[in-house]
Amino acid sequence: MSEVVLTGVVKRYGRVTALDGVDLIVPAGALTAVLGPSGCGKTTLLRCLAGFERLDAGEIRVDGRPVAGPGRHLPAHRRRIAVVPQEGALFPHLSVAGNIAYGLDRADRRGDRVDEVLALVGLAGYGDRMPHQLSGGQQQRVAVARALAPRPSLMLLDEPFSALDAGLRAGLRHDIREALRADGATAVLVTHDQGEALSAADRVVVLRSGQVVQSASPTTLYRAPADQWVAGFVGDAVLLPAVAADGAARTPLGTLRIDGAPADGPVTVLVRPEQLRLAPVSGADPVTGTVLRRDFHGHDALVALRLADGTRVTARVWDEAEPVPVGAEVAVHVDGPARAWPAAPAPVDASALPVG
Repeated sequence: MSEVVLTGVVKRYGRVTALDGVDLIVPAGALTAVLGPSGCGKTTLLRCLAGFERLDAGEIRVDGRPVAGPGRHLPAHRRRIAVVPQEGALFPHLSVAGNIAYGLDRADRRGDRVDEVLALVGLAGYGDRMPHQLSGGQQQRVAVARALAPRPSLMLLDEPFSALDAGLRAGLRHDIREALRADGATAVLVTHDQGEALSAADRVVVLRSGQVVQSASPTTLYRAPADQWVAGFVGDAVLLPAVAADGAARTPLGTLRIDGAPADGPVTVLVRPEQLRLAPVSGADPVTGTVLRRDFHGHDALVALRLADGTRVTARVWDEAEPVPVGAEVAVHVDGPARAWPAAPAPVDASALPVG
């Protein structure tokens, strides 16, 4: 197991800065997911770790050993880092066992390592099959087994589940995570899928414009996002204008207790949709809303509401014995505290400024 440390990593392509001073620690033996929108630097980060790109500044250390930095660039084949691409890229002329054994030395080829990693990824007994005889999910399992076989210092997974259908992707994600843990592997998963990052990883790193915005456990990232952008990017979010005072905030959803409270004054408040509870209207309800839309997802439903003051919010309803019809009026309650940040200053209208 190897800890990976990035310090001040910068990578430019001409005038475009893809990575802008990235500081990051990938814990040994953990699966770390790198999450962010298109163009944020995820793939560039992976390529720099793998040794496919030279750094313009900063340093990368793997298990305390510098592999990239000022005047140093260890070639990819000497870093003991394995890459699992989006599609398995298996050798079509080799059997499953042959694909896995390709990167092993003679001693490991003669030993039990091939059978060991096949068992780890749930393909025991598949060694004699050819790649064309496997499903897409099975081919990805073989690709992971091939990467695990030589016991690399670090495994890099480049959106390895993106080509699979949703049902297969969830099961394979779980099995691969368990295989990595069983083998004690340190791994980095690059993904644009927020659910994948939150469910599979021990730690999630959010990139924006080539910089690390937040690095935290999935629970912390979801419940205590670093800023409003992270809150809206990771999961569904209800973001509301409010005024904070004495640990509470006056919002369109009523007065809410807030965690991580900023100084008193204008704030933006985060409430997750699952915190909103809908109930029949009674005379004492302080907040009511009208149902605008209901999107059913099987295990839950998202209900879009317009509050009495015109504010629009979304509630996640888990158990609908009698679904609330569109157009109905309901009472809206909030469970638990909200998260708050100081409100962003209003943009200045340059046309209204005096001239001279």
